[in-house]
Amino acid sequence: MGTKVAILGCGRWAGFHAWYQSEKLGNEVLVWGREGDPLFEDFAATHKNGYLTLNDEVKFESDLKAALDFSKYVIVAISAQAMRDLSANIARHNPKNKIFVLCMKGIDCETCERLSVILREKIDETNKICVWVGPGHVQEFTEDKPNVMVIDGDDKGARDEVYEAFASDLIRIYRGNDLIGTEFGAASKNVLGIAAGMLDGAGLPSLKGPLMARGMLECARLIVAEGGNANSAYGIAHVGDFEATLFSGNSHNRKYGEEFVKSKECLEDFNKRIGTAEGVPTSKAFFKLAEKHKIEMPIAGAVYKILHEGADIKEVFDDLMREVKGEEF
Repeated sequence: MGTKVAILGCGRWAGFHAWYQSEKLGNEVLVWGREGDPLFEDFAATHKNGYLTLNDEVKFESDLKAALDFSKYVIVAISAQAMRDLSANIARHNPKNKIFVLCMKGIDCETCERLSVILREKIDETNKICVWVGPGHVQEFTEDKPNVMVIDGDDKGARDEVYEAFASDLIRIYRGNDLIGTEFGAASKNVLGIAAGMLDGAGLPSLKGPLMARGMLECARLIVAEGGNANSAYGIAHVGDFEATLFSGNSHNRKYGEEFVKSKECLEDFNKRIGTAEGVPTSKAFFKLAEKHKIEMPIAGAVYKILHEGADIKEVFDDLMREVKGEEF
């Protein structure tokens, strides 16, 4: 077998990384999930989920310490809003000299912190943190349809090590050099994905072009306000993920927005089958950050008002359209 890799999580994306590491890279894989979690228990028993089948060599483990001890490389693929609790649980085992690779796209909706910051606050400084984001859907990857992603990190040496270890013909990887921009860009496209789905549901897909153009500008404003590079909004983590998020039938965020517009019953069915899209809590964080930094983010604000304040979709869309005036830049 190849390199040992531990994966924390048992959902769709965690399952993909287990498949990718095992099938495409030939690595020895261990998947961790919480004991008693029906999703984890079923995955461990059958080696299948709704998207793929893992080979019998993939191991499953409910002991977090055993998972952390398994490998130097620890891929984390859970709900973004669960990152704080998991970070605290990881810290209890005091791991050292690990490279944590976060594969989620979101911002903590209570503290507005990036996920790498949340983990960094809890773990020993000998550990390094990377993020691995960008376009791609499990369904497409498992059909051998290639894509390009980006790995960024708080340590260039660790970032380069992960790049060398995990790139392949299926997933080509750029090395990022703006962790702030990469994380905010990846999270922001989920909020825009919900907005795109709302446009689809309202029969207004022609407005996706303006949505993309102005959405990138909003994202760039936020990245700069947080200390990052505006150019990251135009990179793989953000605009590079638009096709997979704003247009694809496989996009959970776009589908959530579409179902939200259709009916309450459609949305309830979506939540039962798939769960709340990551862009929903992230829109709360973006609304708070826009107020904190006093920057204009009307699209993010519109999504927030519709989702969390019960604002009328037509009225919000009309307000956004009325704001289109004057010079573009």
